[in-house]
Amino acid sequence: MRTWHEIRRFPLAIRLLLVNQLGVNTGFYLLVPYLALHLSEDLGMSAAVVGIVLGVRNLSQQGLFLIGGSASDRLGARGVIIAGCALRTVGFGLFALGDGLAVLLAASVLSGLAGALFNPAVRAYLALAAGDRKAEAFALFNVFATAGALIGPLLGSALLLADFRVSALTAAGIFAVLTVAQALVLPARAVAPARGSLLGDWREVAGNRRFLLFALAMVGMFTMENQLYLLLPDGARKATGWDGAAGLVFLVGTLTNLGLQLRITRALKARGSRGRWIGAGLALMALSFVPPMLVTGYGTAPDGLTDAVLRSVPVLAGALLLYLGVMTAQPFVMELIPGFGRAELTGTYFGLFYVVSGIAAAVGNTVVGWAMDTAGRTGAPWLPWACCLAFGLASAAGVAWLHRRRVLPAVAAPVPAPA
Repeated sequence: MRTWHEIRRFPLAIRLLLVNQLGVNTGFYLLVPYLALHLSEDLGMSAAVVGIVLGVRNLSQQGLFLIGGSASDRLGARGVIIAGCALRTVGFGLFALGDGLAVLLAASVLSGLAGALFNPAVRAYLALAAGDRKAEAFALFNVFATAGALIGPLLGSALLLADFRVSALTAAGIFAVLTVAQALVLPARAVAPARGSLLGDWREVAGNRRFLLFALAMVGMFTMENQLYLLLPDGARKATGWDGAAGLVFLVGTLTNLGLQLRITRALKARGSRGRWIGAGLALMALSFVPPMLVTGYGTAPDGLTDAVLRSVPVLAGALLLYLGVMTAQPFVMELIPGFGRAELTGTYFGLFYVVSGIAAAVGNTVVGWAMDTAGRTGAPWLPWACCLAFGLASAAGVAWLHRRRVLPAVAAPVPAPA
């Protein structure tokens, strides 16, 4: 009840963006996790071609976040959000209607570009509209995003019983509804006149040494968070011998997020500095990979239901700790980003931050994947978990160092009142 009361205290624009994020994640996870299966089994494409299609989508999104952020600053976040949702509608629609490689590549580019547009724009709008309540706004944003990440795969797996195209059209329909909702309801915000050139904006943000140090210190967070979709589900399946155990990881996280996210953020906001809690959250995320090490050495299937349940406990405990770490750190990370520079460049700061995080996640996942393969060959099942532990502790130490050196903003920078 407290969460819903907090939602009602925010203006309509923020409430709409929260619902928008629920829909964005629902539509995305309804389709993308099953795209590779559709390309390989339904369309008979080789693994190399499947990799190209998926890689183009990821590159189109991660590589263009800076463009989306700058467009938000110069053209207004509202228009960029609407354009992103509309492009995602077209891109997902092409996945449903096209079988040729050219059409699928176009769908990948459009859906990736869409994410590059609305992801930084939504966060910039949220940061500017929330004022001094950024932490609470991003905490609720995290709640809705997590709920969508659970609903999407469940809905997608059900729709796949009919056909992949039904899933793709449903996802496109969700984004079409979101596009119309933003166009009809989301208020426009005054855009400050640009002081200089676009390249000048990029040089200013990229030359902000404090911000770059913070972005680099945070790379471990995104690597660890991505293990909710790679290492932890794999660990749950191996521990229990049941493919459905991977869904329990997301269920634990969603229930915890819904019940505790806002409480955690409000309690920590009133106690101590943001840097301290970000470092603590990263350390908690790192330690979350310790419990699953207890069950990674099993080489045999569990002996009955009781044994499977007992083996699942350390993995689910690790997932719970990881979610709690994200819930501790992430709202304050999002709150601090605008505080590193001018309010007129909020979108650009978010865009560059997500470029860095996207590269970090790709490199981190590559390392973890290598560690998983190596563990299978060498009989060292602890190796990928130890890699994640090292990533997390390094990030926590980096943020702690920045906090001690007073590099981090004490609070987010003040923003101008809406026109």
